[in-house]
Amino acid sequence: MASRLSRFWPTLSRVRLSSALGSRCVSQTPNSSASGAAVASDLQPVSPAAQDSHGHAEVSPFEKNPDFHGFHHHDSFVDEWNMRLAFFFGISVAIVVGGTFIHYLPDHGMRQWSRREAERLIKQREAEGLPLMTENSYDPSTIVLPSSGEE
Repeated sequence: MASRLSRFWPTLSRVRLSSALGSRCVSQTPNSSASGAAVASDLQPVSPAAQDSHGHAEVSPFEKNPDFHGFHHHDSFVDEWNMRLAFFFGISVAIVVGGTFIHYLPDHGMRQWSRREAERLIKQREAEGLPLMTENSYDPSTIVLPSSGEE
């Protein structure tokens, strides 16, 4: 299969989607000299008191949180712990409590009871020497039939 596909790959790679559809995509973003790079005007001067021995500036933990989880806007520590607690209680406890609840639900449709009752009746009939099933599900003497004149 891969060898067959490799024969067609040069042809497939030359097909351009925009020419096939008859449309062109135009970028609406403004041109920049370097996308994503910091410009010298964006950098803020750091006082020598805020730098450590290696010349790195101290970063405030209350600045913008790059690992924002959606629980606390300003404090990353509280945000992370709220996320951990939410996932612990929302997933771990829900699985344990939910699984326990489902396990201890009552017998739906009395399937287990009917199985035990059938096994009990089979053992009783075998002990008495009776057949397991008879041709009549109900005792014919207890069935009340309508008279022929009522129909």
